[in-house]
Amino acid sequence: MLTKALDQCVVAVLLGGTSSEREVSLMSGATVVDNLAPLCAQVRSVDPVNSDWLEQLDGVDFVFNILHGGSGENGSVQGLLATLGLPQSGSGVLGAALGMDKLRSKAIWRDAGLPVAEAAVLASDTDFEAVIQSLGEVFVKPAYEGSSIGMSIASSAEELAQAYANASLYHGPVFAERRIVGEEYTVAILGDRALPAIRLQATETFYDYHAKYVSNDTQYFCPCGLSKEREAELANLALAAFHAIDCAIWGRVDFMVDQQGQSYILEANTVPGMTSHSLVPMAAKAAGLSLQDLLREIIELSLARVEVRS
Repeated sequence: MLTKALDQCVVAVLLGGTSSEREVSLMSGATVVDNLAPLCAQVRSVDPVNSDWLEQLDGVDFVFNILHGGSGENGSVQGLLATLGLPQSGSGVLGAALGMDKLRSKAIWRDAGLPVAEAAVLASDTDFEAVIQSLGEVFVKPAYEGSSIGMSIASSAEELAQAYANASLYHGPVFAERRIVGEEYTVAILGDRALPAIRLQATETFYDYHAKYVSNDTQYFCPCGLSKEREAELANLALAAFHAIDCAIWGRVDFMVDQQGQSYILEANTVPGMTSHSLVPMAAKAAGLSLQDLLREIIELSLARVEVRS
């Protein structure tokens, strides 16, 4: 439990790490460090690739975790920090683990009656032709990766076999998900409220890694163009999906809305990006929150959770 005011606190920002999203985490971390510096007594950049990173947490009052993917987002770091008794930002162990596992989160949402696209787990001996016949054109995804890493589209058995081979280079299971044709939206979550939805329009075939972090041609629409009623429905669906898998404090839920207006949950993100192209800061701005306001509220919400549990 933190008893000091934020401007008297030493805050460690966990960034970088060893996952496939290391470079994005370094960019996000730099943004967080720069914006927290005026708010805190001291801000330390701590990268777990360094052997002494745990020693760097000595004397720290709060840990802001901006490690994307891998152990930084799958519950491992969350559990370690909890064991050390260090207050931390974001979801706890269970929420982080489920949020990082696309297959298990989809299963929970399906059981809860929330809309998800049909999917099939792939293996080297899968009948790829049968999958295409059943699902049609599909997205192939590594279950444990973020930032669209390892993802591709397949519309034939041959393409599916190659997409599986590419995705299986990453850790964890691989699955094919029916491709939803329509508009892509994302809803940021802050505490128990949804921030304004953002509609994404990429010039690439889909909103891939390049579209997210490199391209200047990707367009973001906020207001998103939905009616107030439809946007409220999407917000409620985002909150239901987020809480169904025990996520908390802040994050993001991504959707596709097909040409008939049906929404489908794609995934939840418990440590979203904080780069110049990132969506949560964009949604926060639309809600009247500066990046410093956003970070302060994440810390306050995280500390309030610690107080409730202590």
